[in-house]
Amino acid sequence: MKLYRFLSGPDDSSFCHRITDALNKGWTLHGSPVYTFNQAENRMQCGQAVCKEVEGKTYSPDMKLGEQ
Repeated sequence: MKLYRFLSGPDDSSFCHRITDALNKGWTLHGSPVYTFNQAENRMQCGQAVCKEVEGKTYSPDMKLGEQ
């Protein structure tokens, strides 16, 4: 089964730590990161898609993707 997640957050070190954590749990980057200005919070936001292959499981909409 192939899983997909889109991680987003403020453009700061906490976002980089979330991506690093995902990479160390077997997720791979998918495409380029994206950036946008969040006017309500007056700061830049970034996002990155990640994918992961998981053997022996079947996808269900109820699964918590971050725990796979």
